[in-house]
Amino acid sequence: MICRILVVDDETGFTKLLKMNLEKTERYEVRVENDSTKALNAAHEFLPDVVLLDIVMPGMDGGDVAAQMQDDPLLQSIPVVMMTALVSQEETSQDAVAQAGAMNILPKPVNLEVLLRCLEEVLAKKN
Repeated sequence: MICRILVVDDETGFTKLLKMNLEKTERYEVRVENDSTKALNAAHEFLPDVVLLDIVMPGMDGGDVAAQMQDDPLLQSIPVVMMTALVSQEETSQDAVAQAGAMNILPKPVNLEVLLRCLEEVLAKKN
């Protein structure tokens, strides 16, 4: 089964590479949104299984996007995985994750193997 991933991050080079690597596994269909103010519309149109969301972005930060998703009945059940360069792997505690309204927080640069394992865990919890 192909899972749908929405990536919301303002770094276009990063999102192109992430999309390419995820789709190369043939397990994911990926949509990218580089403008955080359009993230909710993209989520409504695409209806992803998981959202990968950068925390620090111009316009709306990832916390704002996650909060709006939680307030939206159509989107509130979609798991959110935050990505940020602001923390190391050791700092991604469950308290920080919960405060951000996400299931997980991944440090950037994102390690593909860690990301794939995280996606598998998130999708397993969802199903």
